[in-house]
This record gives sequence, structure tokens and C-alpha cells, in this order.
Amino acid sequence: MTATAARYLYVTRHGQASEDETMLTEAGRRQAALLGERLRGAPITAVHHGPLARAEQTARLMGEQLPGVPLLRSEPAGDYIPYLPSREELPAESADRTLARLAEFPAAERELGPGLAEEALARFTGTVEGDEPRHELLVTHNFLVGWLVRAALDAPRWRWLGLHHANAGLTVIRYSPGRPPALLLFNDTGHLPAELRWTGFPPEERI
Repeated sequence: MTATAARYLYVTRHGQASEDETMLTEAGRRQAALLGERLRGAPITAVHHGPLARAEQTARLMGEQLPGVPLLRSEPAGDYIPYLPSREELPAESADRTLARLAEFPAAERELGPGLAEEALARFTGTVEGDEPRHELLVTHNFLVGWLVRAALDAPRWRWLGLHHANAGLTVIRYSPGRPPALLLFNDTGHLPAELRWTGFPPEERI
């Protein structure tokens, strides 16, 4: 019987992006560098990142603090709608507003997203083969962070909605043999100074 060990998945949303989302802002570059410094001592063996420039740039800046750790581009780590709920799944008071908002996203993100989301679960979650725990970093986008946290908590599939993540905040999920996933950290921004926190959040959700 093949031995299995724990996986520690460190998840972050890319740093703050420019208005056209083609690059990181100066604040976004600082956020990425500071998170890289925080993780410098962690036994991370791979950095997975989405294909868009803001995720790739964040991964590269973090990678400068993690010498020798490979940067791996991954389509399932990209930006897309992970799950399209039906009206019946949603709370009645917010269903119309939620469905109207999701309909505004590009068709490709809505049509291809659920398949990529399932691939992300298969690729980045669960235990690993062998006797040694594995520590991996995933640099991705707000929606996928919510999807992974939802799955770890075994919440309804639509519940990725409303789980907002700060730019360069840190979430850590542990997948251990014989145990349910454990959410060790969620959206931790302790490595960022006050002026770099809460970017990516609507004003009403900043505390």
C-alpha cells in the first residue's frame, strides 16, 4: 500500500494590479516582495501560478525570496468563474443580484471555469504520495481562493461567492491523511504594513 503524507497549500491572491490589469502597481510589487520575505523560511518546493501577467509577476517577485524553488505556470491556477449556481441554490433575497453579476463576466470564464476549477482541486488539494509532507505555494486570483476555501470547509458549491481575498494575503490549508482539510490561516495580511492591506476589497468590507 502506497504511503501518503500531508500537503500544505499556501495560497495567495496576486499583488495589486494596474487598472488595465496588465502589470502590478508599485504597491503590488511591494506586497509580493513582503509576502515572499514572510515565506522565506517555509519549506516550499514549488510555486504554481496562473498564466495572467499579474499572477506571473507576483510569483516571480516572491520567487526571488525563495531561491531554487521552481515557478510553474498552470492554467487551472488562472482567473475564471469556478462554479455557476442555479437560482434555486442561492438565498432568495440575493439570487437576482448574484446571477446578474455573474452574467457580466466573459463567456469563456463562465463556460470553461467549472472544468478548470475541478482540475485545480485535483492538482492542488489532497494528500500526497510518500512519507514526507509537501509544501506548495499557489499564486492565483480571488475566485479560486474562495473556491479552494469552500472545498476545504465542505461548504455548498455556490459558497465560493462572498469569500474575498486581499492582494498578497496568505491562506494556508493542510490536507492530512485520514482527516478533513484544516484551514490554518485565511487572508492573513500581518506581513503587510497598514497602507498595503485591504487592497482588492470593496470599501464596505474593510475593517
